[in-house]
Amino acid sequence: MTDLAFYTNPQSRGQIIRWMLEEVGVPYDSEYLGYGGSMKAEPYLSINPMGKVPAIRHHGQVVTEVAAICAYLADAFPAAGLAPAPADRADYYRFLFFAAGPLEQAFSLKAVDFTPPAERQAMFGHGNWDNAINGLERMLGERDYITGRFSAADLYVASQLGFMLMFGLLEPRPAFQAYVARCTDRDAYRRAKQLDEAAAEELRASA
Repeated sequence: MTDLAFYTNPQSRGQIIRWMLEEVGVPYDSEYLGYGGSMKAEPYLSINPMGKVPAIRHHGQVVTEVAAICAYLADAFPAAGLAPAPADRADYYRFLFFAAGPLEQAFSLKAVDFTPPAERQAMFGHGNWDNAINGLERMLGERDYITGRFSAADLYVASQLGFMLMFGLLEPRPAFQAYVARCTDRDAYRRAKQLDEAAAEELRASA
């Protein structure tokens, strides 16, 4: 047992945290939870009362929400170099929170084919799909990485865009495709994919 526990399902947003953990490069224990089963029951509800994954527990401290976990791990393990110096974190925080807020909302509503009525769009943090996606493309601009070098913010934003592209929810704009390809061309990403694919196969075999 290590002092870092990772609660996930290999077919969930936990894939983002798996990648983050592989980037951090420290030992951790994985616990796999089933939808509608162990994810919605004790003892996991004591970890996350929402009954959702992913979550981590580090030195007895529980962290949920993907962006928060990414930021926490970057700070907890500074040797990995996944967060800029505090004085240089304006864009880092801006993109993390944009992806966790407007972009996630736009993604979720697109997935269920819901567009807020024009007269109600001011009530939604992202306004509408085009506003969020065009805004992100403009924010990224000509950057290779959000803060000049790969960080936890790139990992999170590229993961969100990668999911959208994979599920056909996002027009494959060259800027997004190039950014995702650049961010995922990393050994830690490839290791994470292999681990989650193996875990998914194990869960299917044991079902």
